[in-house]
Amino acid sequence: MARRVRPVFLWLSAAVSLAGCGFFGRAERPVWRTQAENACFARNLVTPSAYIVPSHEIDGPGICGMTRPLKVSALANGTIAVDKVLTIDCPMIPALEAWLNDIVEPDAQSRFGQKVATVAVFGAYSCRGIDNIAGAQLSEHAFGNAVDVAGFTLADGREIDFVHDWKKADGQEGAFLHEAHAGACQYFNTVLGPGADVFHYNHIHLDLANHGSTNTGPRRICKPTPAPNLLPAPAAPDGLPPAPNIDEPLDIAHLSAPDAVASTPDASNGPGDGPDGALPPAPIGETDPAPPVLPAGAGPSVDMEPTSSIRADDY
Repeated sequence: MARRVRPVFLWLSAAVSLAGCGFFGRAERPVWRTQAENACFARNLVTPSAYIVPSHEIDGPGICGMTRPLKVSALANGTIAVDKVLTIDCPMIPALEAWLNDIVEPDAQSRFGQKVATVAVFGAYSCRGIDNIAGAQLSEHAFGNAVDVAGFTLADGREIDFVHDWKKADGQEGAFLHEAHAGACQYFNTVLGPGADVFHYNHIHLDLANHGSTNTGPRRICKPTPAPNLLPAPAAPDGLPPAPNIDEPLDIAHLSAPDAVASTPDASNGPGDGPDGALPPAPIGETDPAPPVLPAGAGPSVDMEPTSSIRADDY
């Protein structure tokens, strides 16, 4: 009897040792994310204050989270509030502030003679798949690397939001929002607004995803495509050949097991798996928006016109 138990005991001991060395491997967050956070702090791009407060590391579930999250209640040296406290990573803050200071605030004062008092947001950190679709590739929200902006409140109390004012192209409100959207494409790597798809009919999504590089700078995704007069001149090429126009899988986790890779659902294999076998049953985060209520007959298709996915009379 003792001879049978001993080999089993030795096998279990070896298994435990291998587990400690990562034999059963856990999905790892892409290294560039932590590097970007550390570089942001090292360059003093963000200074903690009463409205930018360091928080505890968020590690999981799965590869969700960030090493040095920040709780943000205001931007631009505290002069522009956000209507919900955001949990985001360090690099998002200077990008948001540059966009507000260089694009949004000057345009608000030019068109309305008013400063921007508050940015209305739907949320930031949330451990979930893209567009809240279970089994989809993880959203940049899962890393605190994205913010959904719903609109703005001016100093005089006037509210301007994407769901009501985006289509008012002949008015100052619509022009202001289109310029804010186009300007964001200079500071963020992904910008999705009304007309990009049915999921963004009432806000713009801003993130710093790593889409790779081109010979004129980082590859950016900006939908719907802004009017040419709202975009700056392209940067000068760096002299290297143009990069291929492909999606690079830079955000896939470093895994030790092939079945741990996130996949998109299809008819052959059933629901897709999350990065460590399954996504959480529900989004996790303090400011998660509910899934959008889509207009009647709308499906997951792209609106070919650079306008909202809903008609003005559908509000």
